[in-house]
Amino acid sequence: MRTPKQMERLAASMGKKAAREHSPDPKDDMPDEYWRALLDAHDRTAPSGNSSPGRCLCEMPQHVLRVSCRRCERIVEIQKVDAVRLYGEQASWKEVAQRLLDNTCQNRTGRHEEDGCWPAFGPG
Repeated sequence: MRTPKQMERLAASMGKKAAREHSPDPKDDMPDEYWRALLDAHDRTAPSGNSSPGRCLCEMPQHVLRVSCRRCERIVEIQKVDAVRLYGEQASWKEVAQRLLDNTCQNRTGRHEEDGCWPAFGPG
């Protein structure tokens, strides 16, 4: 294991600043690297264009459409043919997914702002 002095010299030789010795305070701003890493992780886990919530059902290439709830972790699947039959070809996938989750929602508190499921669109 290297000593702190050796680490500083190594960092200086690589053209970078040495890491701060103190631990971050909760009041400190988060470093830019943290926010970049969060955005990069979000880009990697964002749903593919195939199941875009803004698409019409007639534009969806999958035969089975899947939506999950971010709140209760429930997954609802429907065949594209059945979704078109029930909601029409021009219905947006976002509206259909929200209806599917709301029709089978089990988290009812009686308060409008707390009721319902939160859709997370995944690959179908």
